[in-house]
Amino acid sequence: MTTTYFTSESVTEGHPDKVCDQISDAIVDAILTREAELAKQGYVSKEGHHANVDDVRCACETFVTTGTVVVAGEIRTEAFVDIQDIVRNTLKEIGYDDPTLGFDANSCGVINLIHGQSPDIALGVDASFDSKHLGAAEKEDLIGAGDQGMMFGYASDETSTYMPMPIYLAQRLSERLSQVRKDGTLSYLRPDGKTQVTVRYVDGVPKDVSAIVISTQHADSIEDMDVIKKDMIEHVITPVMEEEGVSWNDADIYVNPTGRFVVGGPAGDTGLTGRKLIVDTYGGVGRHGGGAFSGKDATKVDRSAAYAARYVAKNVVAAGLAKRCEVELAYAIGVSHPISVLVDTHGTGTVSDEVLEKAIREVFDLRPAAIVRDLKLRRPIFKKTAAYGHFGREDQDFTWEKTDKIDELKQAVAKLSK
Repeated sequence: MTTTYFTSESVTEGHPDKVCDQISDAIVDAILTREAELAKQGYVSKEGHHANVDDVRCACETFVTTGTVVVAGEIRTEAFVDIQDIVRNTLKEIGYDDPTLGFDANSCGVINLIHGQSPDIALGVDASFDSKHLGAAEKEDLIGAGDQGMMFGYASDETSTYMPMPIYLAQRLSERLSQVRKDGTLSYLRPDGKTQVTVRYVDGVPKDVSAIVISTQHADSIEDMDVIKKDMIEHVITPVMEEEGVSWNDADIYVNPTGRFVVGGPAGDTGLTGRKLIVDTYGGVGRHGGGAFSGKDATKVDRSAAYAARYVAKNVVAAGLAKRCEVELAYAIGVSHPISVLVDTHGTGTVSDEVLEKAIREVFDLRPAAIVRDLKLRRPIFKKTAAYGHFGREDQDFTWEKTDKIDELKQAVAKLSK
């Protein structure tokens, strides 16, 4: 038997980088909401542009530091949204609404540096000629990827949500850490925090949790770290592990290993959109293409194709065609079809990876416009993705988590295997 250990981390919604992700995605959601409202009203601009949610383009990034939020990026929309209000409301929802925290939604400075999208970039995505005579499928073939790049999706049978166990448990601990803060169970907690889980594997199968790390911001009045450790075990670790049915009795538990953690959030560290990519995805299991998700509308394949790759990989594993599956999609800017599709089941597939790749190409339409259509990515659903992971979440708005292609994949594989 071969014993290995794998570790993944997560952060709470109050972590500076996650604050930025949530602000950026809150802006995307607000624009999509308002553009849809204007379209229903039949709004036409002075320049003759009709409001249309499909025409929205957004690449928005946020930077936070002590007392200041900077929002920048390129946006195309007929809608007006109040950036100041969005920033402040998001900070309040997270819990930064008290001057004693060193960062207060009511008094922090908000700098708006957003400008219009480059027309050269727009050409790569938009159909560049009159296409009124074409059908919907033909129009979709004209809509290219918003940028070049490669995106990865991953799934395994380690958990009920087809996520690797270390990141799945770390995310659930972070969620629970914020929950007990917000519901008053542990009122001395503050928004910033991190979790980390190490899982012991035997011959590639997860057996138990060998180590758990929780670092949580707390009120200045709490000086005894033993109190925090006791509360973390009772109110955070135990409920999560019991709910997931995971063995952790022999795990080493580390809570605030350096001692005090009073100064946190943007007052303690700067934050930036897109700086927690591994937390957002699979915790270091599998590969990552490098593109961030938050702040981007779904024409950006950094986001939509990563969701699609997860959708594909999860259906492959859920169909019993592999125990582990990694899918890579690669695109060229302005080109609708992926320039490559790679499947790697790490030797766990019931058929060859080549057969799976052919089946995936038959079952899934991986053109950017088709991904947006099939996964319904023109809805204002993105803010909720910006904390606690974009994958492995049991929420009906996370359409890329559906396993509705199982039968089609099995049929395609059966046909190709003859």
